[in-house]
Amino acid sequence: MKQSSQAILYHVHDPMCSWCWAFRPTWQKVKQQLPHNIEVRYLLGGLAPDSNEPMPNAMKTAISGYWKTIQQRVPGTPFNFDFWTQCEPRRSTYPACRAVIAARNQDHSKESAMIKGIQEAYYLHAKNPSDDAVLIDLAASLGLNSQRFASDLNSLSTQNALAAEIRLGQDIGAQGFPSLILKTATGYQYIMLDYNNPDAILTQLNSLS
Repeated sequence: MKQSSQAILYHVHDPMCSWCWAFRPTWQKVKQQLPHNIEVRYLLGGLAPDSNEPMPNAMKTAISGYWKTIQQRVPGTPFNFDFWTQCEPRRSTYPACRAVIAARNQDHSKESAMIKGIQEAYYLHAKNPSDDAVLIDLAASLGLNSQRFASDLNSLSTQNALAAEIRLGQDIGAQGFPSLILKTATGYQYIMLDYNNPDAILTQLNSLS
């Protein structure tokens, strides 16, 4: 039986997750066609904690290999492989996650723009969103107060907010990133993803909401 009450669709993600980048075009189409009773909320998943250690060569090879796999499984996903030679990669996505929270707290309407900005900086422009300077420049480009953003980026309250979002994502059943979890009056429902077919996702949402 369909539930007529308001539902929440949690999008559990990490802005530096390559599969989240691959999912972006399909996700945009899903959002445009969502049933009116579904509200979208983003949750940061926190793929990799803070680290100042350069990424080992074996990990660079593995992750750049994931990008090639994604291009085979999700045709048309663009990656700029210059990142691996122009930047000093670190296995550290928490700064980018905190940047999304800091942007949201300053101006909720900028949350999606910050996610997109981080993804494009990383995957298209070979910039490293593990670096605070890259994130602060992005905030300024979005019209945010860069001084406030820089202060908020690594503040205790932002770190606590990220920890809380990571826990919530785990508690509601996220299975890697991205995950879509629908909350209705009957509880939480994991939505199976199809990276190439938004209709497959919408069918599930329409039947559950």
